[in-house]
Amino acid sequence: MWQAETVRDRLLELYPHSSVEILGMTTRGDQILDRTLSKVGGKGLFVKELEVAMQNGEADLAVHSLKDVPMELPTGFELAAVLEREDPRDAFVSNDFASLDALPDGAIVGTSSLRRQALIAARFPKLIIHPLRGNLDTRLSKLDRGEYAAIILAAAGLKRLGMAERIRSFIAPEQSLPAPGQGAMAIEITSGRPELQALLDPLNHTDSERAVRAERTLSRNFGGSCQIPLAAFATIDKDVMHLRAMVATPDGKRIAQASIHGPANNPEALGHEIADALLAQDAKSILAACETEASGDSAA
Repeated sequence: MWQAETVRDRLLELYPHSSVEILGMTTRGDQILDRTLSKVGGKGLFVKELEVAMQNGEADLAVHSLKDVPMELPTGFELAAVLEREDPRDAFVSNDFASLDALPDGAIVGTSSLRRQALIAARFPKLIIHPLRGNLDTRLSKLDRGEYAAIILAAAGLKRLGMAERIRSFIAPEQSLPAPGQGAMAIEITSGRPELQALLDPLNHTDSERAVRAERTLSRNFGGSCQIPLAAFATIDKDVMHLRAMVATPDGKRIAQASIHGPANNPEALGHEIADALLAQDAKSILAACETEASGDSAA
């Protein structure tokens, strides 16, 4: 809702004589809170109902956290704009400890992300990682009740909702590489609406849009699934894009990592190039191990 209100306010600034209404909706991703996303359908759970509303003419556009948007949009939909990216880092949140390094062996850490799980397990194999679902208030309440020694959240969400004071420390991308699109907001519309696209063009932030295109291209090469611990993070310095990526097994014992740079105006090419670099490090067998584990979880 904060994201929708932000886009509404930006549009009213641009077009003060227009009217912008918010159609609040609850998605399946909001409703299913007792299982991880990787086990109940993945990223599409947060966008399907919104796409149906656009398809039925009830809404003109939808605002998403880009990291929750599937890498392949359904036929008839497209991303119209990517707003300037907020802080893409992961945040360490705890009432008793200052950082991951400060946690004692056996401490319970909560996260909803296989990516975070893999990266934490690789660096701190003696920590216990438990799933954590629910909205921000629910997750923080579970921490405050003592169910977890610490939880890992996206810094952007905490900042946007005025809860930055709950962050004990930021986890540098070098230690916890962000998910593709993390920290970015995107606007989705139905295809074939050039007049609407023209209205939204001023909201698009070119560097953010190019960066997430590279990240999502990499993810698309590997299926873009929640069942794969995958990270991709691009930054732009003048006309040069620096892109880092990682794919791992959920236990963090096998990791392929790569870093490249190239022209910022050709993000898809860099996304494909870094995918090839990961494949050269036996990423296929890592992916196969992830799929085997996911199949076993589903059967259980």
